[in-house]
Amino acid sequence: MKICIISDTHDRIDYLHAALEDAKARGAEAVLHCGDVVAPYTLKGARQFDLPLHVIHGNNKGDLAVMGQMARDAATLITYHGREADLELGGKRLFMVHFPNYAEALALTGKWDLICCGHNHRCKIESIPHAAGSGATLVVNPGSASGMGRIQPTYALGELESMKFEIIKISEPDLPPYTLHE
Repeated sequence: MKICIISDTHDRIDYLHAALEDAKARGAEAVLHCGDVVAPYTLKGARQFDLPLHVIHGNNKGDLAVMGQMARDAATLITYHGREADLELGGKRLFMVHFPNYAEALALTGKWDLICCGHNHRCKIESIPHAAGSGATLVVNPGSASGMGRIQPTYALGELESMKFEIIKISEPDLPPYTLHE
């Protein structure tokens, strides 16, 4: 099963849609959003890509009540997990948390196959050895999909069976950037 891991979209609908369109074209079957969606409306148009979307909120929470309402609408394909998510996809145990330091600490436990995080807008794919000395957990930080601060917008794409992931640059969207006020 191929998955798209994205984080820190910060209301940039244009980059989110560009990433989802690219990920779907590359075979992604689900999306994990590691937080900082900010305003829930950002996710509303994601249903056009027909991909299940697992979301946590991060430190820029936005309107959590509306996020919960959107998740209750089966047509959106959104599962809102709150602050963190513990799930199973493609036969793998996955955990989503916004903060990289928590992700690295949780990886030491050996409880999960993959831990996804975001927050610092820095791409990183790292295998962290378990504290007990047997095995390792993969930690994936896809960077930021927002393009904030002139940082290249990115997401991660990977295959759960092989546990091979790569960072993908998000192409400049064809659409003008979305603004709240014109």
